[in-house]
Amino acid sequence: MEAIITLLPGDGIGPDVTVSARQVLDVVADKFDHSFEFHEALIGGVAIDAVADPLPPATVERCEAADAVLLGAVGGPKWSDPNAKIRPEQGLLKIRSVLGVYANIRPVKIYPELAGASPLKPEILEGVDLLVIRELTGGIYFGEKTRTETSASDLCTYTVGEIERIVRVAAKLAEGRTGKLCSVDKANVLETSRLWRDVTDRLLAEEFPSLDVETLLVDAAAMYLLSRPSDFDVIVTENMFGDILTDEASMLAGSLGMLPSASLGDGTAGLYEPIHGSAPDIAGMGLANPCATIASAAMLLRHS
Repeated sequence: MEAIITLLPGDGIGPDVTVSARQVLDVVADKFDHSFEFHEALIGGVAIDAVADPLPPATVERCEAADAVLLGAVGGPKWSDPNAKIRPEQGLLKIRSVLGVYANIRPVKIYPELAGASPLKPEILEGVDLLVIRELTGGIYFGEKTRTETSASDLCTYTVGEIERIVRVAAKLAEGRTGKLCSVDKANVLETSRLWRDVTDRLLAEEFPSLDVETLLVDAAAMYLLSRPSDFDVIVTENMFGDILTDEASMLAGSLGMLPSASLGDGTAGLYEPIHGSAPDIAGMGLANPCATIASAAMLLRHS
């Protein structure tokens, strides 16, 4: 196999963990006679420092030409002024949009060696092996934003098409696992969630009638992730809810440093990244846990 992989080390411990993942990919290439061509590019705070752009055109070009993109981490206190017009996270949101990756897949599995690191009791963690499918390019993160001296707003918008495509991804994954799918929304108060529920219920009934479907409000889902996590198999939800729930779910595994993610679109190219932050306080010290990035590289090989 021949493949072009663009590396986006980014900020903080991003360079540390991507180096480890590349070393593993090099060993895989040697062992199985693959050819991986690596290219590095700037994103996030380091890109702001270099060219005043969190996602420079040269980076976009590199990513669009690649078979897959492996990202380290973005952001840090140096660029964290909430009033700054240019922020590292803008580069992350933009690369997702540019690549058209709308489905974020985050597996959560318990490793016996780390079970003691979780704040939950071992009996609650037994058998936990779930996937969270997060819609990645819609919702409140991408909606119109306004700010005055006395008020601010973030518009949350979803279309039928955006909901259908992410639910199909989740349903197909559920079919290949235990056949259980949980859809998470906030339909009791949010109009976007009411649309989400209507579309999800219709699509699953029409196209995936054999699935065992559960629908939960996001607050209940957050509670059940801690009280009965082994009952979940595949969870599908919108952008902000997925962002929050997956960080919560990381505590099941004992560490953010153990959870990888894959962001996929309609093609085979994807964006792969650990779900942890940039941890600038330990950057360059050889202390960062690279396991989530290595696992993200494994997902890269599997999906791209």
